[in-house]
Amino acid sequence: MMERRLTRERGMTLAEKLGSVSWTFVLLLGLMAGVGYAMLYSAAGGSPEPWAFRHGLRFGFGVLMMLGIAMVDVRIILRFAWPLYLVGVGLLVLVALHGAVGKGAQRWLDVGGFQLQPSELMKILLVIALARWFHRASLERVGNPLFLIPPLVAIAIPVGLILKQPNLGNAVITLVVGGAVFFAAGVRWWKFAGVIGLVAAAAPIAYERLHDYQRQRILTFLDPESDPLGAGYHVIQSKIALGSGGMLGRGFLQGTQSQLNFLPEKQTDFIFTMLAEEWGFAGAASVMALNLLVVLYGLAIALACRHQFGRLVAAGITVNFSLYVFVNIAMVMGMIPVGGVPLPLISHGGSAMLTALIGFGVLMSVHVHRAVEIEGEQSDG
Repeated sequence: MMERRLTRERGMTLAEKLGSVSWTFVLLLGLMAGVGYAMLYSAAGGSPEPWAFRHGLRFGFGVLMMLGIAMVDVRIILRFAWPLYLVGVGLLVLVALHGAVGKGAQRWLDVGGFQLQPSELMKILLVIALARWFHRASLERVGNPLFLIPPLVAIAIPVGLILKQPNLGNAVITLVVGGAVFFAAGVRWWKFAGVIGLVAAAAPIAYERLHDYQRQRILTFLDPESDPLGAGYHVIQSKIALGSGGMLGRGFLQGTQSQLNFLPEKQTDFIFTMLAEEWGFAGAASVMALNLLVVLYGLAIALACRHQFGRLVAAGITVNFSLYVFVNIAMVMGMIPVGGVPLPLISHGGSAMLTALIGFGVLMSVHVHRAVEIEGEQSDG
């Protein structure tokens, strides 16, 4: 019976694949994008321009792209995992050589009038490549330090290129996402403890090598009031807006900090703050619950998958999304230094939006093809 089922799934028609898509998951993403549209409409003072309309168009295009990726057999994604990884590294190299400069950083490529941020896409491609490496590797092999050297190098290359942009926040997220795939593959916890110990020992040296603005962000995080009109301004205004929202908020389009432009970057990094001011704790908690449901769906897809490659890919993509949510919300609350990380599907930004939906497309491919057989002996990638 199981063999007949697997044979049937290997020959799934397009209609059967579309029927296997988790449309509840797609609805959750649509609700989040709808929240983003409403907040960007408010950020513009009650106008769809210049942010909300584009946000809606990008989401519509991104959903079609996501569904298209979901139809791709996950075994094809596995087959091209390393070539895709090399494409991502190549794009990061192009950024270093010819990238567009904005706000003191060189992070984007101009592609036909659209600014692509390859560091966003690189995290998805890294997850796929690492999942390919650990696919069918036994616990004994995963426990061999020599077996872990190539995937560690695969993480170090994009992290180093992203740090040079400079983009510390994205580099840290890339590193943690790679570590999450290691953990899901069965790497022992004590090895992570050893790495964390080394990082802690090297922290003073790394601090001295940070750019001036990065050191200032850390100092501002420790004491925002030390420079209330300069580096601490963002966090102080964010906390004021968060507190002023109360339980039910000031009302849509009624936030004083955002509508009077006291709140900086309200359409991108600090959009959650504006949401909390207008909709209060109840609205902010509801949006956090939506994000939690997306994370739980992703983990459920990982657990339900019958092949290791799909489990690792689903886990890595879900961790990547959850890190973005955590870092953005913690940042605007003053719990961690400000790092320029958007809130997925809600903040303005085409590159972040499309990259998130590409990742969810791969996640949906894992879900649609969760029961296929992936042939092959234990390999090193």
